[in-house]
Amino acid sequence: MTDLSDPEEILKKYWGFSSFRPLQKEIIENVLLEKDVLALLPTGGGKSLCFQIPALAKPGICIVVSPLIALMEDQVNALQAKGIKAMALTGGTSFSEVDTMLDNCIYGNYKFLYLSPERLQQELVQERIKQMPVNLIAIDEAHCISQWGHDFRPAYRNISLLRNLKPEVPFIGLTATATKKVVKDMAEQLELKEPLILQKSFHRDNLAYIVKEAQDKNYYLEQLLKEHDESAIIYVRSRKATIELADFLRKKGISASSFHGGLQKKEKSQRLQSWLQNKDRVMVATNAFGMGIDKPDVRSVVHMNLPESLESYFQEAGRAGRDRKPAKAVILTNQSDIPLLKNQFLNTLPSVEFVKLVYKKLLSYFRIAYGEGEGTEHHLNFYEFCQFYELNVLQAYNAVQLLDRASVLNVSEQFQKKTRIQFMVSGKQLGFYLEANPQFEAVTKSILRTYGGVFESPVEINLEIIINKAGTNRQEAVRLLQQLKKEGLAEFEHDQHDTRITFLVPREDETTINPLIPYIKLQLSSKKEKIDSVLDYVANTKDCKSEQLLRYFGETETSPCGICSVCKASEVKLTREEMKKIYFKIIGLLELGEQTSRELTEKLEFPEEHVLHILRILVEKEALALTATKKYKLKHL
Repeated sequence: MTDLSDPEEILKKYWGFSSFRPLQKEIIENVLLEKDVLALLPTGGGKSLCFQIPALAKPGICIVVSPLIALMEDQVNALQAKGIKAMALTGGTSFSEVDTMLDNCIYGNYKFLYLSPERLQQELVQERIKQMPVNLIAIDEAHCISQWGHDFRPAYRNISLLRNLKPEVPFIGLTATATKKVVKDMAEQLELKEPLILQKSFHRDNLAYIVKEAQDKNYYLEQLLKEHDESAIIYVRSRKATIELADFLRKKGISASSFHGGLQKKEKSQRLQSWLQNKDRVMVATNAFGMGIDKPDVRSVVHMNLPESLESYFQEAGRAGRDRKPAKAVILTNQSDIPLLKNQFLNTLPSVEFVKLVYKKLLSYFRIAYGEGEGTEHHLNFYEFCQFYELNVLQAYNAVQLLDRASVLNVSEQFQKKTRIQFMVSGKQLGFYLEANPQFEAVTKSILRTYGGVFESPVEINLEIIINKAGTNRQEAVRLLQQLKKEGLAEFEHDQHDTRITFLVPREDETTINPLIPYIKLQLSSKKEKIDSVLDYVANTKDCKSEQLLRYFGETETSPCGICSVCKASEVKLTREEMKKIYFKIIGLLELGEQTSRELTEKLEFPEEHVLHILRILVEKEALALTATKKYKLKHL
């Protein structure tokens, strides 16, 4: 491939754009001058171009370190589609394959090699990097190197060894969100030489940050989505919630799909494409959705639950309005959210002893002997594992996540459902058995009518089809088929895995975990601080929401945005006559009985924000009280 030297030419040739976004050109020019750069660009600011274009402008290969395998694969696929030679060294690649791939990087005129920080620890990889004609080293999600960052990974601390391998090669660290403390730590940990810190203000003048108190969140969401027939992302906490909320929206006539980490790769791709092409208007998702996805016309990003940190919230909210047109980032909240947040993220934080316990139980569960296990891959149903050892599911999940971040193991969440059956007796013998045991007849005959070859070899079956034809449920069908297996009439295999565990180090019990104790303690205290920041953000109804976020990320020169929920609330100006009118209407309705704010606003002809404004005043003056069921009532009744 011929190297173009002009960044604008490269931009136009491969990406079809005629000009750069703000700050992109300055970052690229400084990288081409071989300066070390820290680039802070908000979500959707075009970070990847800041290292891809200078790498294409010079002879040699760019090494990109990233913690996100899915994002690495997406970027490699996108580069290859443009005719640019790129590869990613991810997990599951054999030694011989890695050997060949690294040779290609040295001799095959490749432009990009994507690596995880864990891959970088391998001696083979380090030795081959020494031989590569490296023109740039890019650290994506660079905040992961900082112990103060929201996604700190100890393996990132070893990235600086690239400085020893390639001392003359410039570094560029990139991130979307970082506080001043994190920026300073990033520069120190990456051993950057006189780094140029280039930061675009995180201010988004088209994005209205809204915190909305809603007792009935689904109702408010429905109203919000019906205001404009445009694209939206709805973030929820669990896989189950994605399915239930998407189903609720479809019943209300809003096209919606669900997305979570447990979907198969093919299904994820199909759902993503359907949303990108606006066949499905709304994507209801866990935080597994969004990284690396650039859909410019998302008008609303709604969080149905409080986020776990302002960093993650800012990134997720930033997926709205990338086309620079007006957009909303909404948090729906009520009084039950605070205990839920604390219960999910604070009360379930694992102690050092609990992390050790979970690690030992995993080793026992998979029967891994002392000194063994490195590189082995195992599947399990996480809920069943926790039940087996009587572990708190959320606490155990957090412990496994800590072990993943500490590079003790790699955890991948994905559903794997496999049901196979083979009848081990003749058709005649099976017929006699069914006559004597009619309770097995519906399920067994449904299998025989649907699948051929079940007497000759194991056949994979779709249990949903069988239970529909047999008129039964999954639990009963599995029980009956397991009974057939127990009696020697069939071989039956029914696995439902939702987690894949890969052990990255040999089993050494205490020796494995003890060095991680300071890291685990730091993560626990950091998590508490971040939860407190979220609670402060939601509770603060005096300061502009945009200004609150900007100050969190270290920006001091700010001004009210004029479009957030706080700024808009301050605009509510009612005359004394209007206030009296709303007041008497509210009192009249409440004299008939207790009512929610939703019931009141539906019955009154005034704007919702005016009704809510008067309700707040009446509660503050103790003329009204709010019941345990979130209904307003007159104090004297």
